[in-house]
Amino acid sequence: MAKIALLNREIGVLEFNARVLAQAENPKTPLLERLRFVCIVSSNMDEFFEIRMSGLKEQLRDNPQNQTPDGLSVIKAYDLVTQRAHALVSRMYQLLQDDILLKMNKEGIRFYLADQWSAGQKKWAQEFFNTELVPLLTPIALDPAHPFPKVINKSLNFFVSLSGQDAFGREASLAVVQAPRSLPRVVPMPSHLCDAPHGFVLLSSFMQAFVPQLFPGMAVTGCHQFRVTRNSDLFVDEDDITDLRSALQGELPTRHLGDAVRLEVTDTMPEGLIKYLRQMNHLNEADCYRVNGPVNLVRLVQIPDLVDRPDLKFPKHSPTKSVTPKPGQHSIFDILDEKDVLLHHPYEAFDPVLEMLKEAARDPDVLAIKQTVYRTGDQSQVMDALMEAARNGKEVTVVVELLARFDEQTNISWAAKLEKVGAHVVYGVVGHKCHAKMLLIVRREVVPAQGRRKSKVLLKRYAHLGTGNYHPRTARLYSDFGLMTANQEICEDMHHVFMQLTGTGSRTELKQLWQSPFTMHSELIAHIRAEARAAKAGRKARIMAKMNALLEPTIIAELYKASAAGVKIDLIIRGVCALQPGVPGLSENIKVRSIIGKFLEHHRIYYFYADGAETLYLSSADWMDRNLFRRVEVAFPVLDKKLKARVIREGFMMLLKDNTTAWIMQAEGSYKQLQARSSSKPFIGQLELVKLLSD
Repeated sequence: MAKIALLNREIGVLEFNARVLAQAENPKTPLLERLRFVCIVSSNMDEFFEIRMSGLKEQLRDNPQNQTPDGLSVIKAYDLVTQRAHALVSRMYQLLQDDILLKMNKEGIRFYLADQWSAGQKKWAQEFFNTELVPLLTPIALDPAHPFPKVINKSLNFFVSLSGQDAFGREASLAVVQAPRSLPRVVPMPSHLCDAPHGFVLLSSFMQAFVPQLFPGMAVTGCHQFRVTRNSDLFVDEDDITDLRSALQGELPTRHLGDAVRLEVTDTMPEGLIKYLRQMNHLNEADCYRVNGPVNLVRLVQIPDLVDRPDLKFPKHSPTKSVTPKPGQHSIFDILDEKDVLLHHPYEAFDPVLEMLKEAARDPDVLAIKQTVYRTGDQSQVMDALMEAARNGKEVTVVVELLARFDEQTNISWAAKLEKVGAHVVYGVVGHKCHAKMLLIVRREVVPAQGRRKSKVLLKRYAHLGTGNYHPRTARLYSDFGLMTANQEICEDMHHVFMQLTGTGSRTELKQLWQSPFTMHSELIAHIRAEARAAKAGRKARIMAKMNALLEPTIIAELYKASAAGVKIDLIIRGVCALQPGVPGLSENIKVRSIIGKFLEHHRIYYFYADGAETLYLSSADWMDRNLFRRVEVAFPVLDKKLKARVIREGFMMLLKDNTTAWIMQAEGSYKQLQARSSSKPFIGQLELVKLLSD
C-alpha cells in the first residue's frame, strides 16, 4: 500500500505557499521581488479559500465525521488546515510589517498614512477623495430597511460605526461602504508633495481620513476594513445540460455571491463588530482572519512596476529569439521541413509560435488550422491570428475549454468572436476538460515535376505542441517547452485527437502521442515497470520526471516498487507531492525537490532510460487523477537526439544542480531549503539557464 506523505491535498497547497513565502523572507531576494512574492502568496491563498477550502467546508457541513482519503475525519482535516492557514497568514503579515515595508521606507518607497499627512498632502488627498472616490461610493446604513448587504467576493469594504440621528430622525449605529473594484487600491502621491522618491497612499487611508463626510451630521466612531472570500467553484450539472455555454453564462453572474468561506478584518476592529460580521456571513471563529495591514495584499503587486528601481528587482530578462531562417528558407514551414524546433520559455521567446500562426493565417497555401485554447488572456495575438485566418477563408477550428477556472467568461467571449468571423468553435467533451496544448496546420504543397511525371499537389501538416498555454504573457513568466514539428506521425495523431474532440467515433490507436484519458496512465505504468525490470536484471535504470503535482496513487505505488528494485528516481515537483521519498525499505532511491525562483516552474517532462534509448516525453499533464482520467491531455515525444539532450540538460540537470532555490522533500513530507556549502559556489538553475540560452 502506497504511503501518502500529506494529510490531505490542502496541506500540500499550504506547504507550497510556505515555500514561496520563504523566498520573500530571504534577504538575498531583491526587496521589491520580496514584496512580489508576498503578493503571489496572497493571491494563491485567495484561490485556496475560493476552491479548496470551500470544498472542505461543504464536506464539513454535509457530514463532518466522514473520512477524507487520508483517513482523517472531515472535521479533523478542517481544523488542521485552518490552523496551518492562520499560521501562514500571520507569518505573511509579520514579514510585511516588520521587515519589507521598513526596508522599503529606507529605500525611499513610502506609504503615507492619514495621520502622517502634511497640510499640502491632506489638501491633495481631500481633492482626490472628492473627485475620484465620492462619486463611486455608496454608504449603506444597517437598519430594518437596509439589511446587511451580501458583499461581493474579495471586494474591499469598510465597516463604519456611527452615533447620532439622520435627516429622518433615525438612530444610526452601523453602516457599510463598499469600494467599487474600479477604484485604485494604491494611489501614487504627486512627487512634489513627497519627502521620498516614491510615495503612495492606500485607498483605506483616504477612507479613514474622510469617511465622516459620507455621513453628514453623524459622529463616526470607527472605520474598519473587511473582506469576505466566497465559494467560487461553478456548479454545472454535466449530466443535465444541453448547452454548456448557456449553462455557464447562467452561473457566472452569481460566482461572486457564493457562500462565504473566509472573513478578513483588521486587527483593530472591536470584537463586537467582528462577531456581528461573522454572524451575518454565517462563519465561525476559525474562519476569521485578523490581519495587521491591508486586508488585500494582492493589490500591492503593482508597486514594483510603479517604482523604477532596477537595483531592487531581479535582473531584467529579455527572451532570445531562437528561430532564424537559413538562406533559401522563406517561411517557418521551410524550417520545419528540415528539422524540429524546440522552444524553452521564458528563456526563449514565444514569438515563433505567433509568427507560425500569423504566417498560416496569410499563406494562400494554408487550408486549415486547428487549435486548442485553455487560457489565452483578454488581449491575445493568438486569437487575433485565428480570426484573421477565418476572415481569409481558412477552415479554422478552435476547441475552447469553457471550464478553464476563472477564465470562463474570457473564453466565452473569444468563442463568440471566433464564431462571428466564421470559425468552427467546439467545447470539447462534456465531463473531460480539454487541457492539451495543440496547434495543427494543414498546408497545400506542390511537388515539382520530375522527368515525365507531372507535379503533384500534396497536403502536409505542421504542428506545435506545448506544456503550457497559448498565452504570451505567461510565456514570459512560466517555464514551458514547446515543440514545432512536421513529423507526420505526430501530426496524424493530433488529427485523430482533434477528430475525437470535434466529432464522434471510436478510439483510434495513436502511433506517437500518449493521450488521457485513454493511454497515458497505462503508458506511464508500463515505462515505470520496464525500468524496474531492468534494475532487477542488473541493467542501468533511471527515471526523471518534472511536473506541478504528483497525487495519483497507482503511479506512486509503481514508483515505490521501482525504487525497491533499484531504479534511481529524481522528481522535480513544484507543488503538491503525495509520495514519500527516502523511506527505508520503500523509497530509498527516490529524491523529490521543488524549485521556487524568479519563474514559475510549469513544464511537465517524463524521462525513462529505456536501456539507453532514453524515452522522453513532454506533456500538459501532471500525475494527478484529474489529468490522467478526467481530462483530454497529450504527451508528445522528443525524437531528435539534439533536442532530447537539450530537454534533459535544461529541464532536469540544471535544476538538479540548483543549490540555492531548491527545496528538498523529507521523508515525513516537510521541505528543507538546500543551502550551498561554504566551499561551493551558489548555483541557481534558472539564472544559469538565462545565461546558457542568451549566449
